[in-house]
Amino acid sequence: MWIDTHCHLDAAEFGGEQAQVAAAAAEQQVRWIVIPAVERANFASVAALAAQLPNCSYALGIHPLYVEHADDGDLLALRAAVGAAMADPRFVAIGEIGLDFFVPGMDRGPLRDKQEYFYVEQLKLAREFGLPVLLHVRRSQDILLKHLRRIKVTGGIAHAFNGSFQQAQAFIGLGFRLGFGGAMTFTRALQIRRLAVELPLDALVLETDAPDMSPAWLHPATNQPQQIPRIGAVLAELRGMPLAELAHATAANARAALPRLAALA
Repeated sequence: MWIDTHCHLDAAEFGGEQAQVAAAAAEQQVRWIVIPAVERANFASVAALAAQLPNCSYALGIHPLYVEHADDGDLLALRAAVGAAMADPRFVAIGEIGLDFFVPGMDRGPLRDKQEYFYVEQLKLAREFGLPVLLHVRRSQDILLKHLRRIKVTGGIAHAFNGSFQQAQAFIGLGFRLGFGGAMTFTRALQIRRLAVELPLDALVLETDAPDMSPAWLHPATNQPQQIPRIGAVLAELRGMPLAELAHATAANARAALPRLAALA
């Protein structure tokens, strides 16, 4: 059994064929696909997809790249949506939230401050409801960690992790698993591949970030959750372990990171 811990299945790139995409993943033994929201406008759509598709679950949050046009009303709407979603077993986390200091202009000034404000408020929401978080981590590891040390949440997943070994250990120490996906499949991705080998197996989960972050054999075509087993095969080869053992371990790690998902599985 495989789990795709991060897939934007509601994205326009899928052209209304989400049911076919999810079914293709199921045929490849992808038991669960976690669909994170990115803004207030898609809270309902990710929940609806999870309700319609037998191997899908969802998270609710405001992505840092959408913070610029968000306001406190969006945070109030998120809190109301989370409160309502607690009765839905397919709702598993707060996400996608975090900080992005890679995009020009977002690493300084008012936009950086606004990102941090939204991140902190969403961490508080996760703490209030006892939920894990799906973290967007781009050149922002240390600031993310600073706030996580202050606002204790029940762990979660650092999505598309690409920090240092020491930063990885810090996230793990705070109860997080680290997401590995298509970037790991490129032979030039030396740092990511080194982390994939050196970190403890129980800290790793798999993800596609579909339709983005296509693996080497697909790039630049649209990524899909059915690629998870082949991405997992790369990780198994890097670590020198049997594929079935890798599948079992990463699925168990995903369930540990997302307890509400474990209740479904």
